[in-house]
Amino acid sequence: MGTKIKEFRQYNNLFTELVRKGIKLKYRRSYLGIVWSMIEPLLTMIVLTLVFGTLLGFPVYILTGRLMYTLFSQSTTSALKSIRQNEAMIKKVYVPKYLYPLANICFNYILFLISLVVLAVVALVLGVFPTWRTLLAIVPLLNLFLLSIGAGMILATIGVYFRDMEYLWNV
Repeated sequence: MGTKIKEFRQYNNLFTELVRKGIKLKYRRSYLGIVWSMIEPLLTMIVLTLVFGTLLGFPVYILTGRLMYTLFSQSTTSALKSIRQNEAMIKKVYVPKYLYPLANICFNYILFLISLVVLAVVALVLGVFPTWRTLLAIVPLLNLFLLSIGAGMILATIGVYFRDMEYLWNV
């Protein structure tokens, strides 16, 4: 285990660049760029409020669940595709292969954290005010991050051998 940590530290700069690249590539050729990370949950919340808000009356809670599901779905899907998408670089230079799925999961998590700002603003506007218990949200968010890493690494490995897994995972 200690050698993996040393190896990760050795490639820390590459990992950081992979995360930055992922964020930049996600919104390239877009006029609004990373602002979409805030607009998308806001638009989703408006639609969910219009559709389900009158039925359930809990648009903030629906948006929270939707954001968490989207994080898990996008991070595991991008991790699944990561090794195949970076196949050319992997064949040319030795880089620990786990960096690619890990970087994809991390950049999706960063975008998720940006969208939490929108969730907080929407919650305040709708009268849902934070309490000290809001700090307890860190535990499930950390668990979701670790679950995404675990599932993403497994899916990335499976995706190398079974390309159909990409389509199956989306289902």
